[in-house]
Amino acid sequence: MREIVLDTETTGLDPINGDRLVEIGCVEVVNHIATGEIYHQYVNPKRDMPAGAFAVHGLSAEFLLGHPVFKDVVDDFLKFIGDDPLVIHNAAFDMGFINAELRRLKRRELPMTQSVDTVRMARRKFPGAPASLDALCRRFDIDNSSRTYHGALLDAELLAEVYLELRGGRQPGLSLAAAEAGAVGNAFGEEGDTPAPQAEARPARPHAASAEERAAHEVFIATLKQPMWLGDAETTANK
Repeated sequence: MREIVLDTETTGLDPINGDRLVEIGCVEVVNHIATGEIYHQYVNPKRDMPAGAFAVHGLSAEFLLGHPVFKDVVDDFLKFIGDDPLVIHNAAFDMGFINAELRRLKRRELPMTQSVDTVRMARRKFPGAPASLDALCRRFDIDNSSRTYHGALLDAELLAEVYLELRGGRQPGLSLAAAEAGAVGNAFGEEGDTPAPQAEARPARPHAASAEERAAHEVFIATLKQPMWLGDAETTANK
């Protein structure tokens, strides 16, 4: 199952009043495990950078001036995400900015049903506990020491690890089984091509009744009055 873990950085909090996307980071996961395939793009917002937003992500208007506008990257972005689920921390925020950019270009908006909100997942799993990305990294012992600024790709990579834990975490038994299978395969010269183990043969068990068992059976039969099978035999004989 392919999913895209996605994060954005922006010039502010309100796309309706002119705030714009400035960075998109996406990490491909298959069966909840990151594959190493990513999409990362800085976007020129064609406007100034408020001090508050700069303090969050450290992206200046001067730096972004050298990058393409959203119109020039939208096709590559949409091709990468496809119709697969988008795993987002506070999905309404990022989806709101992406759809505002798509509306400006008169492009089809992404449906909210395509998103998976990890904030909601965390609040259901840990009611009353902090649900920020930093708090979840601490809870799951995920190293986020390089996160001095918010960055779309870095945050998407961290969220991919958090998402795996929210879904139940890596199963140690599967990893151990895979390692053992590889070790046995290498011993035979072909990784993963392990012969099936041979079951130990057991001697056949005796089924014939002993003389004592037959004698006990005859004694028991003698105690029966008009057994059904004798009556059938007499009827057959009279025909």
